[in-house]
Amino acid sequence: MTDRHRTSGNWTPGSWREMPIRQVPDYPDRDRLAAVEGKIASFPPLVFAGEVDRLTARLAEAAEGRAFVLQGGDCAESFGDFRADGIRDTFKVLLQMAVALTFGASLPVVKLGRMAGQFAKPRSSDVEKKGDEVLPSYRGDIVNGPEFTAAARVPDPARMEFAYLQSAATLNLLRAFATGGFADLHEVHRWNLSFVARSPLAERYQDLAHRIDETLRFMAACGMSEAPQVRETEFYTSHEALLLGYEQALTREPSTHRGKHYACSAHFLWIGDRTRQPEGAHVEFLRGVANPIGLKVGPTTVLDDLLRLVERLNPANVPGRLTLIARMGAGKVEEHLPPLVKALAAEGRKVTWLCDPMHGNTVAAGSYKTRSFDAILREVRSFFDVHQAAGTWPGGVHVEMTGADVTECLGGAHRLTEADLSRSYATACDPRLNAEQSLELAFLVAEELKSRRPGAPALPLQAAQ
Repeated sequence: MTDRHRTSGNWTPGSWREMPIRQVPDYPDRDRLAAVEGKIASFPPLVFAGEVDRLTARLAEAAEGRAFVLQGGDCAESFGDFRADGIRDTFKVLLQMAVALTFGASLPVVKLGRMAGQFAKPRSSDVEKKGDEVLPSYRGDIVNGPEFTAAARVPDPARMEFAYLQSAATLNLLRAFATGGFADLHEVHRWNLSFVARSPLAERYQDLAHRIDETLRFMAACGMSEAPQVRETEFYTSHEALLLGYEQALTREPSTHRGKHYACSAHFLWIGDRTRQPEGAHVEFLRGVANPIGLKVGPTTVLDDLLRLVERLNPANVPGRLTLIARMGAGKVEEHLPPLVKALAAEGRKVTWLCDPMHGNTVAAGSYKTRSFDAILREVRSFFDVHQAAGTWPGGVHVEMTGADVTECLGGAHRLTEADLSRSYATACDPRLNAEQSLELAFLVAEELKSRRPGAPALPLQAAQ
């Protein structure tokens, strides 16, 4: 495998500082900022090169149609909401979703959490106004506070150190859950049976539940119930690489991987729709790290720009290196996505396509931002339709969700309405699917995958987790 994409040009971990940059906080004390970045640079890495390389291999399988990616988690993690049960509940729902998708697709599911680092948020405006008062926008807990006060909205470098410590604690818990028995396939299936029983659409999901039962009974009869693939799972972390000073501080060149630089804040980092300028700082930083990376692709994406970005971020055309995350909106997929998919396929570009059905479907409902479950599902189905027509593989989904019983998105089997939003609207930024809606989406996507893969092979043992 060539390393052109990691070493091309005169890239260094700090070369992004010479490029135009957007979505950057205005820190009032630059010396203090530099001191905090230097301190974080001395901290241990949060993830390791071997884990990152393994994820690249898993994403390469998804690029070739031999796996499906589930990326999910909070819109923006919050310092104040940091609790073990919250991390556990979101991880639990992602496992449940993955089991449904695995059996629907008869393929391994790559589990990628928006966790342990998703603290920074891009903003459409640098300022926020309430009445006559104008303050800097809230940019995520790693930058400033959500309270609408002048003191809270001042960017504070010390928040980066706190974000690192909270990420480390979250990762520690996730690794324990993934390998300590919590992720046992039998337990996860029992959780899903409970979900099916209480769903208004229970009959619709019974077929998939029965298929999982049959497979587990077969594995038990063959003496496979204690196999590591049944008892444990792989789980990876991801976030948007927005705060580049923090990302650079956690970039390492491991002694075992000389010549390669890894962004060790997460296994997978992505470039957002607002920071994907081909000659911008965010593209410059991520083109040089060895991690698999993502790129958001919205309805304003111009084909020539996308081709330049794909070449810049993955010139060696390494499978698994680059994931394109389409976030069009339910009514725009069929117009904007097909030319992009077809052009990249015609050029032989090895990319993994994911569908983000959340960000293009945000609407206002009184004083709340919300999203419609029906619109989310429509976008996923349209995404599948586009890839089916192009002969390419729809590699996965990217959702904002939580394990909590929030009421932030409308619809779903329990038919949440605008009147329900005030009951439990807890997000600091964008509306998330709750646990029930997340599982419902997974079961419905599993149905889509099953219907679009006629004659799919039986689930192999190694695919179960």
